[in-house]
Amino acid sequence: MEIRDILDGGACKRDLAEALRARLTVLRAQALAEADGTLASWRRAVTRQEFLPSVENLALYLSLRKLDLTVEQEALTALGLSSLGRSEAHVLGSLDAVIAALTAMVSAAPVEGPVHRDKAAARDRIGARRDAIFGTDVPEHTTRILVTLPSEAATDPDLVTRLIAAGGSTVRINCAHDAPEDWAKMIAHTRAAAEAVGRRVPILMDLAGPKVRTRDMSIPADLLAREKKKKLKHLKEEGLELSDLGGRLMRGDRMVLADTLRADERLFTVTLSHPELLDQLKPGAMVWFDDGKIGAHVEAVEGRRAELEVLHAPAKGARLKAEKGVNLPGVAVDIPALTDADRNALDFVVGRADIIGYSFVQTARDVRGLQEAIAARLPEGAAPPAIILKIETDLAVRNLPRLIVQAGGRMPVAVMIARGDLAVEIGLERLSEIQEEILWLCEAAEVPVVWATQVLEGLCKDGFASRAETTDAAMGQRAECVMLNKGPYAEEAVAFLARVLRRMNRHQSKKSPRLAPLRAWREPEGL
Repeated sequence: MEIRDILDGGACKRDLAEALRARLTVLRAQALAEADGTLASWRRAVTRQEFLPSVENLALYLSLRKLDLTVEQEALTALGLSSLGRSEAHVLGSLDAVIAALTAMVSAAPVEGPVHRDKAAARDRIGARRDAIFGTDVPEHTTRILVTLPSEAATDPDLVTRLIAAGGSTVRINCAHDAPEDWAKMIAHTRAAAEAVGRRVPILMDLAGPKVRTRDMSIPADLLAREKKKKLKHLKEEGLELSDLGGRLMRGDRMVLADTLRADERLFTVTLSHPELLDQLKPGAMVWFDDGKIGAHVEAVEGRRAELEVLHAPAKGARLKAEKGVNLPGVAVDIPALTDADRNALDFVVGRADIIGYSFVQTARDVRGLQEAIAARLPEGAAPPAIILKIETDLAVRNLPRLIVQAGGRMPVAVMIARGDLAVEIGLERLSEIQEEILWLCEAAEVPVVWATQVLEGLCKDGFASRAETTDAAMGQRAECVMLNKGPYAEEAVAFLARVLRRMNRHQSKKSPRLAPLRAWREPEGL
């Protein structure tokens, strides 16, 4: 009899346990067989033998999660047994433990072989990797805080000291901004501040990557007319170009993407940092600008010129400027992840940074390219830095297991859920689901995760956090690290985030509730 029929028919628990034990025993064997095939294609990428058990567990997790286990979960709950819903880091051990419990219930012959992968050992491994990459911290919370340094950090060492004192565990230097001499000062200030507080504060240097951006633009008179004369006068007085102002786009506006600007442009026209992508545009495609603030539909394409209609923009419009990000969901963006600018940055970064952030990585070939570039620059006998794989595209999501194996097989690795570009690339409605799945997959691989993009953005920039931002920050506690961006109130944001993480740490560990005592409903005295 099928498990569903037994559940619906109200049969005795022994019959349900017997059917479930038989089903899970078969699934165990099938998952192991498929995992062996996956491992055969992965093993040659793994030269760090300490990472091999994590790779094996990841292969088994992927095999098991291809199946729909909804009915089996329901049956386990009906029997009062621990479900498989928190088995990410110890898949085989969880299966064996559940099968052993079911076997005891029906007094059948036990499953052969030992119970594998102790849960505590798996937890310790990912904790050790978190500490090695992101530094140790106060024991009240297990999630580290990654703080982005502003340009002012090069000239204001006290700023760096305050950010670390507020609770910053790791600092981030964005190589898309400033220059090597500024980076060197930021590093020196960080090392001094870390020594003063007596703890290691690792330094992440984030490569800019091949992000597609707006470049030059032609702004027609009707768009300029939307701007106040005072603003245009100020622009002229400052000696700035029209591109510094940008153009305010409204729903229904027409615009053009082109490889070059013409003298007689009649519509708002923009060139791209990678004009070759214009060859891939087709009518019906969507193009998003400035982290999704503006969305435009491709209406017509002629050569390397595409005419678009703005479909998504705030009610009052949104200004599009030069150097703003461009996302083309569904368009094959075949651009090397490691740019010439990144290679130049690596000349400085390798040997100085503890962690290297890899922007817009999408394939195992991309990972190998960075590993080879690092190896060519690494001082003899020096340990390689850790790599953070920044997951920003749909292709990176689909390739994530292979990316982890390729990176972690040779050097320490973590994964960043870069939710800004990722949300635009996969669609906002998919983001919540995908960020959960990335957390689960990385736990299976025992790889630390960074929860990133716009965390406490309002607090960092304006000094006030919304309720939604606070809830999002609390959700980040399930990751090993939360990243904060720069802003005038970054110090307050770090301290606030540390308090939120400390509170949430009582209640949650990855997907597992801790069942700490509730304090909100204590009986008041004197009643």
